[in-house]
Amino acid sequence: MFRSVCEDFECQLVEFNGEANHVQLLANFPPKVALSRLVNSLKAVSSRRTHQEFPELARHYWRAKRLWSGSYFAGSVGKAPIEVVCQYIEQQERPA
Repeated sequence: MFRSVCEDFECQLVEFNGEANHVQLLANFPPKVALSRLVNSLKAVSSRRTHQEFPELARHYWRAKRLWSGSYFAGSVGKAPIEVVCQYIEQQERPA
């Protein structure tokens, strides 16, 4: 679902993984894309689809009527080799 949202924004989802309380995405996107709009869309679409596909999780995750926190962290890769960043993301624990 994240890949589909990225494609809608003309972005490339390079790597994805996460842990029990967060996810990490490595995306390549053009300067015309506002990061805040991309993140908002990723959160909104994934929350809606997860709620539709797994209604039994509603009691646990939707107590505050939302799946995601209102905050996010974004960093740039800079001159780090993309392989190193992908390897870091791949080594994270998968969400349960």
